[in-house]
Amino acid sequence: MVRRPLLVFDLDGTLVDSNAACVAILRAMLQARSSAHMIDERSARRYMSRGGREMVRALLGDACIDPDEDLREFRARYADHTTSRETLFPGVESGLQRLAEAGFAMAICSNKPQTLCEKVLHDTGLAVHFSTVVGGRADLRPKPEPDLLDCVLSAHQLARGEGVFIGDSEIDHAVASAAGMPFHFLSWGYAEAGWSPPESTVHHSFDTLVSALSE
Repeated sequence: MVRRPLLVFDLDGTLVDSNAACVAILRAMLQARSSAHMIDERSARRYMSRGGREMVRALLGDACIDPDEDLREFRARYADHTTSRETLFPGVESGLQRLAEAGFAMAICSNKPQTLCEKVLHDTGLAVHFSTVVGGRADLRPKPEPDLLDCVLSAHQLARGEGVFIGDSEIDHAVASAAGMPFHFLSWGYAEAGWSPPESTVHHSFDTLVSALSE
């Protein structure tokens, strides 16, 4: 059997559309603060890949009390939130199953806190497909720094340059490029509108990603 490369996936914006959940949680925080500030769900998408602190600060607006404390409250509320399978992007569930059946090992590399990564994967039924899940941790710098990806590669006894990275944003491309890894860009995520990564493969559906990886 042909040895398949490790597939390293980002989570939010790549496999799961977390925008609606994040907006709902932030709206609940605004309501609890009796704030009239409004969050437009569509406009909020551009903040989804900028890190939790910036997202919370920007979307809470004048109702933001302290970005660090507000982020802690946001994450505590997120931990009580159940992520529906309906938030999976089209083709993700069946596509990951096809990749697993084709013999690929798969991992998650996300800036989302470790416990929230694990919860989202459990809630959506995707956890079974990933041998390694590396999310945000106090001792590891977030992407685009190499710490999280290095942790994934180390768990599989791989060096930089080995494996394939699949993501949806400029940050994902930057960390993959710095590691010398091929990058597959999924166009439906949280990158800036119109952005396309250089020297990468672009996909507009999960099915075309699966086909390209399986060739």
